[in-house]
Amino acid sequence: MKFLADEGVDRSIVETLRKFNFDVYYVIEGIRSITDDELLHLANRESRILITRDKDFGELVYRLNQPHAGIILIRLEGYSTVQRAEMVGTIIQKHQSEFSDAFTVIQPKVIRIRKKQ
Repeated sequence: MKFLADEGVDRSIVETLRKFNFDVYYVIEGIRSITDDELLHLANRESRILITRDKDFGELVYRLNQPHAGIILIRLEGYSTVQRAEMVGTIIQKHQSEFSDAFTVIQPKVIRIRKKQ
């Protein structure tokens, strides 16, 4: 499974996913200052699931009908970076077959996975 991590995603999440042998391209390590449209297009072109903390991707997908390979929106404010990394890593391992072509929101004690219509 391949992911593209937005620049707002904690490095600890990226490192945790890489420890689980997931292919993670981290925007900070390559491209900087890329627009949300460009980032979504890049992820889709490379068949990567976008991991982000930016709620604007919901608008791009649902209001503007932008194509995507899958999006994971992390909403875990109030947790330490270590806690977020552990939570996200565990959830992605457990539900990895469900993220393709879906918009997923990870919140405390709630995971919503909505497949494309």
